Amino acid sequence: MLNYQHNNFYEMITHNAKERPKQIMFFSDKQKTSNFVLKQKVDKLASFLCRFGIKKGDTVGLIIANGEEFIVSFLAVTKIGAIGVPINTFLKHEEFEHILNDCAAKLLFSSITYEKETKKLLHSTKIEAIIWTDAYAYTDSKNVNYRTILGSEEELYDEKESVKIDDLACIIYTSGTTGKPKGAMLSYRNMLSNMVAAKIAFAFTKNDRFIVYLPMFHSFTLTIMVLLPIYFGCSVVLIRSVFPFSNVLKQTLLKRVTIFMGVPTIYNALLKAKIPWYFMWFYKVRLFISGSAPLSEKSLIDFGKKFKRGKLLEGYGLSECSPAVAVNRLEKQKPLSVGPALPGYEIKIVDDEMVELPLGEVGEIIVKGDCAMQGYLNRPDATAETLINGWVKTGDLGKLDEDGFLFIVDRKKDLIISKGINIYPREIEEVLYMLDDVNTAAVIGIKNDIGDEDVIAFIEYKDDAKNILDEIGIKRYLKKHLANFKIPKHIYFSKELPKNVAGKVLKRVLKEQVANMDIKHSQENEIF
Repeated sequence: MLNYQHNNFYEMITHNAKERPKQIMFFSDKQKTSNFVLKQKVDKLASFLCRFGIKKGDTVGLIIANGEEFIVSFLAVTKIGAIGVPINTFLKHEEFEHILNDCAAKLLFSSITYEKETKKLLHSTKIEAIIWTDAYAYTDSKNVNYRTILGSEEELYDEKESVKIDDLACIIYTSGTTGKPKGAMLSYRNMLSNMVAAKIAFAFTKNDRFIVYLPMFHSFTLTIMVLLPIYFGCSVVLIRSVFPFSNVLKQTLLKRVTIFMGVPTIYNALLKAKIPWYFMWFYKVRLFISGSAPLSEKSLIDFGKKFKRGKLLEGYGLSECSPAVAVNRLEKQKPLSVGPALPGYEIKIVDDEMVELPLGEVGEIIVKGDCAMQGYLNRPDATAETLINGWVKTGDLGKLDEDGFLFIVDRKKDLIISKGINIYPREIEEVLYMLDDVNTAAVIGIKNDIGDEDVIAFIEYKDDAKNILDEIGIKRYLKKHLANFKIPKHIYFSKELPKNVAGKVLKRVLKEQVANMDIKHSQENEIF
């Protein structure tokens, strides 16, 4: 049973402002924001929202670039009991339109960067106004300037209704690998449980310093990289973009970052990059955490050899679980494992009938605990399929060992069945990752003419390796490590495989591209 110090996010920043008012909460470019100033900004923006007519339970969309504006806006929305809806900024107008209409958003925050796609939303959705987080020349009753709000001398609104721990805090829309994206409804208890569990599992202190450079709309970034350090009272270095990555490294060094979180794409980039000697000599990072997608065993080992002072730990989660579920610990980790469940959570491995399987057997991962979402907005059927007696069906395949460490085998929908035999793509991918010239590997199953599935592999090669890798040589190599039925029928090479913002290879896109190019008859093995 987890014990909660706070009921909502506003209590977190109020506590920090009272206990350590002058401590810097955010470092952003050359600006610094203290705990006291952060609370002031949140109070002022929340007051405007109330005067505008936003009430407890209303939904507010956020299509905002990385920066303090995103965090202040989200905290202001949740202060008054409204529900924040962070939206993937890479989407287009029609996709924004669907999400805002689905959640019945009353107001939208938007960065000028996305004006082309968001301006028209005033006419195609029920939002009553857009608050532009950058300087905006055309202000009126429906286009409000964020900076003007913060610079006003209006009397602060004194909120009348308390925000309780089981109130809805946030709706995170899933990436929608099939059909339209679904909105996972998360309460304060859901999201705070991640923070309380992390407090038990890791010795974070107010002296730690986090860095945020991944998109803040993503559940991993929002909860673990933004809200978690606020909960602990740590300072946060805010980076507006992951590009150029040299700036991320520069700020990591100059701002003395101690906690660095990322996705496998980032860590693989760090491995192959020529890091300046002075960074390797002076960096202060003591803990690297990887989430959102599997990290190969080779990457984990090589990273430990290159960055000796910091420990790289792999974790696992999903938006429906707020999002963190399991993570390796500083005192013990296992290669290829994402660690044991976080304190207060339960993990089981079950068959298709939801019957628990013995240790070591592969089945679907289900999760129970305060992290489990409230359900999918407006999707009772999808909720009933995913939430069963408090357990979240993750759709991931895995196994548990005798120490309770979880090993991810694959996505259930990515399982390949060839001639009646189960083939797990990740097993093949892990072997491919052992090749020095392979940057990213992805394995999928494609239906053939007789209704069976062929194994198809895709390789994103490292720089200057295009002429080194060849299909025959790789198949010969794989046969030394894998059974013949696991050897890909075709292997295709690319300078860059399609990925989402979290660095996951979009296998759905690969399947679509394979269908369009009819690989059964293609003589080319260089794609895209």
